[in-house]
Amino acid sequence: MWNKHAETFLGCDKEYRQAGIVMFGAPFDSTTSYRPGARFASREMRMHSFGLETYSPYQARDLCDDASVFDAGDLELCFGEPQTALTDIETAAAQILKDGKLPVMIGGEHLVTLGAVRAILAHYPDLHIVHFDAHADLRDHYLGAKLSHATVMRRCHDLIGDKKIFQFGIRSGEREEFSFAKDHCFQQKFTFFGLHRLFEKLADKPVYFTIDLDVLDAAVFPGTGTPEAGGVSFLELIDAIQDVCQLRIVGCDLCELSPVYDQSGCSTATACKVLRELLLALKT
Repeated sequence: MWNKHAETFLGCDKEYRQAGIVMFGAPFDSTTSYRPGARFASREMRMHSFGLETYSPYQARDLCDDASVFDAGDLELCFGEPQTALTDIETAAAQILKDGKLPVMIGGEHLVTLGAVRAILAHYPDLHIVHFDAHADLRDHYLGAKLSHATVMRRCHDLIGDKKIFQFGIRSGEREEFSFAKDHCFQQKFTFFGLHRLFEKLADKPVYFTIDLDVLDAAVFPGTGTPEAGGVSFLELIDAIQDVCQLRIVGCDLCELSPVYDQSGCSTATACKVLRELLLALKT
């Protein structure tokens, strides 16, 4: 199923059989409600990654020497049918898990998370989710659609149940979403304050980690479909990623880079660096 690609993310060129982490792109953005373009993220990130060093001075680790990552390239997803795309993502993630490897997905809009969560929940019934985002994504429907980037965490809640979703950085949503979160999730608005509480709550629990890059302040990261002012800094984000990756991570994703909205390339470069830090922080 997985063949080596000529173009890979920098340093992620191990053989599939040897790799502990398998990364793949999910280029899908057909439910994006404001500015589409996230389908191009994984392609652009691979190309731009060659302007990045494989070595991280933040962690004193190197993608070539201290990680074992296979870049499987992009899935070929049905652009106009969310359910079909989610099924294909679920199938891909399930195969990676079956082979004893950790799936890392590059979105795409945030709805792609649901496909990976479906696969991982089948392996880990007590799954919990740590969610970094500007948006709550807890709507029950968006303009009548149950499957949307604006409903993805609500659909995940439908699957995993109460008090298993931990949200940080949230600063946008309908009143009903914040009311729902009070009763059904842990939600930290605006910041990563309280992240340390996860170590007690989630000790030894399987965790899916999903990062919507618009958790970053729009001044730092304008290249996204729904930018929101008032977000976290790059250094705050990578510190928080290292903290979360001390948990038992069983799958993760990075979503919502839309390269076309930042012609300087700075948002893509930032996304690449966040991905490098995530891959190096994962314990495999």
